[in-house]
Amino acid sequence: AAKETQILEKERKAKLQYEKQLEERQRKLKEMKQKEEQRRAAVEEKRKQKIEEEKERYEAVLHRTLERNQRLETRQKRWSWGGSVTPDSESKTGSKRSTSTANFKQAEVNKRLSSSAALLNASDRARRSQLSPLDSSVISRLLAPTQASLARSKSAATLSAD
Repeated sequence: AAKETQILEKERKAKLQYEKQLEERQRKLKEMKQKEEQRRAAVEEKRKQKIEEEKERYEAVLHRTLERNQRLETRQKRWSWGGSVTPDSESKTGSKRSTSTANFKQAEVNKRLSSSAALLNASDRARRSQLSPLDSSVISRLLAPTQASLARSKSAATLSAD
């Protein structure tokens, strides 16, 4: 009987030991799951934050671009002689001039500009032949009319023709 109680006691202790190990494993698994969940939540939060930063950056770039375009439009309007430079601006002002007359005057302005530019170029070529190639390229770049100056000349000629 004593031997039988010893065997039962050993079995009970082994069963308790097994249950403790089982509980310990379950506790560790639970902790690992919690850590994994926290890690996933942190990664998700970081991803959301990154998306938000990219969105803010995109909006800032868009805002800067819109401001720059607005400044350019304002600058173009400020330097244009006739106010608005849009194609439909003439129809809004109610211009009574026919298109053929406008085309003729534009062609006349272009002829005058090109002939005066040709005269300047002929006299400048003689002077430039004495300069070094670097100096002559700088001078030719400086003497070449810009689009803005051509536009101002054309609009001034058109206004004076009216």
